[in-house]
Parts: sequence; structure tokens; C-alpha cells
Amino acid sequence: MAIEFKGEKRYEGKRFPQVLAILVVSLGTFSAGIHFTWSSPFSPMIVKNKVRYDITEKDTSFFIIFHSLGMIVMSVIFFRISEYLGRKKSIILLTVPQTIVWIIVFFARTKWEFYIARFIAGTADAIVFGAIPPYVGEITVPVVRDFCGNLPTFASYGGQFFVATIGSFFDVQETVYICVGIPIVMAMLMLLLPESPYQLIKDEKLEEAKTSIQWFQRLPDVENEFQRTKADVKRQNSESATWLDLIKIISNRRALRAGIFLRVSQQLSGVSVFATYTQSIFQKAGGNFGPQYSAMIYSGSVWIANLVCSIAVAKYGRRPSYFLSLLTSGMVLLCMSIYFFLEQFEMANLQSVNWIPLAGMMTFVVTFSIGLSVIPTLMLGELFSASIKCKGLGILMSVFGVTILITSYLFHMLVDLIGLYCPFFFFAMSCFVSSFLTLKWVPETKGKTLEEIQQSLKK
Repeated sequence: MAIEFKGEKRYEGKRFPQVLAILVVSLGTFSAGIHFTWSSPFSPMIVKNKVRYDITEKDTSFFIIFHSLGMIVMSVIFFRISEYLGRKKSIILLTVPQTIVWIIVFFARTKWEFYIARFIAGTADAIVFGAIPPYVGEITVPVVRDFCGNLPTFASYGGQFFVATIGSFFDVQETVYICVGIPIVMAMLMLLLPESPYQLIKDEKLEEAKTSIQWFQRLPDVENEFQRTKADVKRQNSESATWLDLIKIISNRRALRAGIFLRVSQQLSGVSVFATYTQSIFQKAGGNFGPQYSAMIYSGSVWIANLVCSIAVAKYGRRPSYFLSLLTSGMVLLCMSIYFFLEQFEMANLQSVNWIPLAGMMTFVVTFSIGLSVIPTLMLGELFSASIKCKGLGILMSVFGVTILITSYLFHMLVDLIGLYCPFFFFAMSCFVSSFLTLKWVPETKGKTLEEIQQSLKK
């Protein structure tokens, strides 16, 4: 397929191989979604099952903490692993901890075995966010990345919906039988995919890089695309890549600032808290639906809304979508905070409108899906140059894990000390502040190659 690109015609080849590769790696994010929200349906189940487990509700509240710790620890060392193995082998590597988690969960009896499993799940998530977005960014042309780059994130929310659903019908051991095969299948399929051409050129495997470009784009002649990609990688790798250069070089500094801001603002909207404590929130809020069914409706709506809203993100761009998502999400969270405030202090009879918590969360699903859900992960593979990408992503993963820890702790502390309305108010104010910082700190990457993004960050 030929397109006009800055006055010249560029043949982009076939898109299907790139989409197929994205679908394969999305199995990894699907498993990550399952592991991340696993504690929401199964924590109450484990607490109730006193025959097999002697675990309290307080014990299960540490599940998310150990998951985050695993992510933080792996993020510190993963940049070395990624530099040594490359993108493809790193993605295959993540299937190992994802499989080990299910084996431990199957035989677990005590809280410590679950803590170990949650820690290992966190290490797998660090690999997911450190390897999959760069791989997707490096194997796709801009038009495919704009419209299909969100598929891994969409798959992650599909995993959250999947585990919320099966958690209502199956116990812990039965769930292991259902889920353990997913990472194994992904590992087998990944063996059939080529390595990223960026990685191969970086490793000076030039003929393999040509083969990779041919596989992903099906070009009649790969020479022009190969030379362009080679020049981009050569220029980016010519830049100094020390830790200090993340601050000294202006493009790296802007990329790091944007990446940290995207992750922190995303988590300060409460998204991870809502995903991991969905049933608990609905149980505290009450309403006409049981917490299990409310959680299923919520996670299912997140999954569908992300698919629909990804079209809007691709059409209108990263920055406008993220700004709108933050602003509208803040409005929804503020309204819910007011409801919980009135309920807690019995300032009004809310019996006839006790459907508001579920309706509010459903509305939040839509506003959150406009940008907050997909853009931070999508831009992980776009912001950093090839020379320093592993180090930059390592920092962003650490920030991600730390912010999840902080928001989880804040949620529990504010609920216990003040009430359910307080964390919702805090998340709302965070969204309002972040919406305006978006216009200043988030670059627009829609329709740009990875090299063009680097050049725009330098201006």
C-alpha cells in the first residue's frame, strides 16, 4: 500500500503480519490482566475457605503490595536482561514466571505461598511493560501502531474481565486449570515470530533485519525500508546512553518527564485500586447488585469501552484524548465522592438512588477509556530512543510499581480514617490537576515514526 509521506511515496506493504504479531504478544498482556486483578474475585473466596486456608482479610490486603514489590524489583534489573536478550526472547521469558505463578497458587495453603506467587506475578508484569510495548512500536508502521497499538492494553482489560467472570463460577484450583495454558501457548507462537528489526540492526544482524522487515511488511523490495530503519537506529544509538543522559539530553529528559507523568497521573485516577478492589468497593458502597455481579459488569464494560474508545484515540491523537479523559474522569469521581459523603453522614435518603455507585463506575469506565486506560502503555514504546530505551523503561516500571503501592495504601488509609468519599475526592482532584499538565508535558506522537518522535522531542 503506497501512501504520501512528506512529499514522497512510501510503500507500506501488508499490515496483517504486524497485526498478527500484536495479537500474539497480546496473550501476554491478557495473562498480565488476569494476574493483576486475580485478588479481586479470589481474596474473599480464600478468606471464606477455612478448610483449606487459614488466611484473614487483612492478609489478603497485602496481595497487591507483593505484586507491586515484584514489579519494582524486576524493573531494576530488567533493563540489563532486555539489552542482553532482545525484545523477542524477553517476551518469551515472561511466560516462565506467568506459568510458575499458577503452579504455586494451585498448591498454596498459607498466605506466604500466595505472597510469593503475587511477587512473581509482579516480576512478570515488569517484563510485560518493558518488552511488549517496545516490540510493538518497532515492528509496526505508524498507521498500524495508531489503530492497533492499543490491542495489548485491550487484551489486558480482557484478562481482567475474564478473571472476574470465572472467579464467580470456579474456585482457585479450577481457575489454574483454565489459565495455566495461556502463557505456554504464547511462548510457542512467539517462536514463530521474527525479532524486531530495530533490535537486529542494533545487534548488527543485518540480513536477519531485512528478513524481519520482509516478514512484517511483505514489501516487494525491502532495501529502502531497511536503509531508513538502519539510519534511524544508527543515529539513535550514536547518542550517549548513560543514566545521567536521561537528564542531560533534552529529548531523553522530555521523554522521561512525559512517561513518568503519564504513569503517575494514570494511577492517581484510582484505576489500579478500582481494578484490584472492585468487589470490596461495591460491597462497601451497597446497591441493588451483589458485589460479584457489579465487579463483572464493571470489568466487562472496561473491556468493551476500551475497544470502542481506542478508535477515538487513533483519530484524535494522544494528547487531546488524554486531556479529555482526565477532565471527564475527574468530574465523575467528584460526583461519586459527593454521593458517598451524603451517604456516610446521612445527609439525605439515598435508598431510591443506591444504583449511583454502579452507574458512576460505568460512566468512569467510558471517560477512563478515552485515554487514561491505553495511552500510558501505548507511549511506552514510542518515547525513548533505541540507545536508552531499556534504562528509560526500567525507571518508568519502577515508578509504576511505586505509584500502585502508594495509591493502594492511600485508599485503605483514607477509607479507614475518613470514609469512602475521601479517596474518590482525592482521585478527582488529581485528575483535574493532571488534565492541565497534559497540555504542557505530553507530546503528540500520532502518525509519526519512532525517529520523527525523537526529532520532535528535540525541538
